[in-house]
This record gives sequence, C-alpha cells and structure tokens, in this order.
Amino acid sequence: MPNTTPSNDALKYKYKPPGDKHENYWEAKLQLRPYDEEMIKFVINQIDNNDRVRIMKVLELKTGIDLYLSSRKFAAILGKTLKKKYKDGKILVTKSLFSRNKQTSKNIYRVTVLFRLN
Repeated sequence: MPNTTPSNDALKYKYKPPGDKHENYWEAKLQLRPYDEEMIKFVINQIDNNDRVRIMKVLELKTGIDLYLSSRKFAAILGKTLKKKYKDGKILVTKSLFSRNKQTSKNIYRVTVLFRLN
C-alpha cells in the first residue's frame, strides 16, 4: 500500500493553496523512478518558481515517487527539462480520457509523465 506521507526533507513541501481548483483536482501525474533526492529537489524548485502550478498530492512508493500536479502543460515541459538535465534518463508521456466538457463538448485528458533514470 502506498505511503502518502512524505518522509524526507525534499518532500516536506508546503502545498500551495488550491486557488480556483478543487483541492483534490489534478491534471497531470509526474512519476520519478527510481527515488533520487537530488532529482526531487530539482523538481520541487521548478514548481516553486512557477506560480500557476501546484502539487496536489504526493505518493511515495518503493520504486519512486508520484507527484500530482495542477497543469498538464507544465508536467510535459518539466519532463523535457529533466531529460535535458539527466542525459541517461528516459521519458514516457501518456494521456487518458478523464471527462468531457459539457459546454464545449471537448474531451478532457489527464497526462502521466514517467521519467526513469537508467
């Protein structure tokens, strides 16, 4: 069973207030594999520098960590940034249909960005 309470210093992160979104609302999941303290600090620093992105939830697993973010676009850009910083890493971006907008009839997707170090 996943542990939802952060245990190390990098994950003792002060969550930003949800603003106009519901507090459990997330658009993207950033999966970092394997667990690397330096990489997590880098990601949290990038999120802190962007006022529009919030960490909604953190899941700590045996194999790594999952960060649930409030922005699909930012998660994709962050994945590319991690790929540039860690040359031996691989990135995989997938999307899944979450809902459909009732007013515009457009599909709403959630994105999963997996970054794996070799």
